[in-house]
Amino acid sequence: MNTRSDAPYPVRLTGELDEPLSRWLWLVKWVLIIPHIVVLVFLWIGFAVSTVVAGFAILFTGRYPRALFDFTVGVIRWNWRVQFYSYAALGTDRYPPFTLRRTDYPADFDVDYPQRLSRGLVLVKWWLLAIPHYLVVMAMLGGGVSVASSGEGDDIIPLLGILVLIAAVVVLFTASYPRGVFDFLLGINRWFYRVLAYAALMRDEYPPLRLDQGPKEPVVGDD
Repeated sequence: MNTRSDAPYPVRLTGELDEPLSRWLWLVKWVLIIPHIVVLVFLWIGFAVSTVVAGFAILFTGRYPRALFDFTVGVIRWNWRVQFYSYAALGTDRYPPFTLRRTDYPADFDVDYPQRLSRGLVLVKWWLLAIPHYLVVMAMLGGGVSVASSGEGDDIIPLLGILVLIAAVVVLFTASYPRGVFDFLLGINRWFYRVLAYAALMRDEYPPLRLDQGPKEPVVGDD
């Protein structure tokens, strides 16, 4: 059954598997991304402030200020590149650039700028309307395998983390990334970032309730 709309979803996440990959570099990427983490802490603070300001602007004018929109998209783009490089995909060994702008990096994120946004939806879409998606995202990113811990409860390894670990171990021993795992990881990340853009008031179109796997956005009209 064809469940796709007549137009592509205006939030686009891509990630091209950039092989060959180093067998061992993934072991130290947590150290290598520290400079990015430091910058992203401040960028996400700015993102939160910008989203609140944009929310009031949309409420009174029906428009998302373009400068704020470009900044928030840039923050998400930066974050996705770092995650693609590190432990949300391990899709490339090419170090992420320090920029909000689009580049030739193998991972990218973009959102079509909306000319008008609903004033009423801004009050409910980020919490009430997004609840079904929050539940799905929590299941994919928060659910996983329970392992024993030394504390009172058990530690949970998220599904995303399990898949990335499987891919890393396969790369370590074979120098080849399992393609099915990569495509599934991109689907999980794509779902998450679509919901993030919707909750951050960037678009009014409701995110599709489907797992679009693979490095690129689905072609409109495909089953």
